[in-house]
Amino acid sequence: MKLTIRLFATLKDRVGAPQATLDLPDGATVADMLAVLTADYPAVEASLPSLLISVNQEYADRTQALHPSDEIALFPPVSGG
Repeated sequence: MKLTIRLFATLKDRVGAPQATLDLPDGATVADMLAVLTADYPAVEASLPSLLISVNQEYADRTQALHPSDEIALFPPVSGG
């Protein structure tokens, strides 16, 4: 399946675009998606431990299965006041 991943803040800078399109097998999980993203864009790896993941506008953990119609977004931690 082909998934488009929306990227924000430093992730967008590390990939060089506001989104990435990945090819994943059917039944892939968030963890599988992150592995492919890191293989394609190694600079993303530094953000993985603290990454926030959204699937269909809800927080998701790394075991969640993905589907072709899912809206996926990745957010690095942010701070501010």
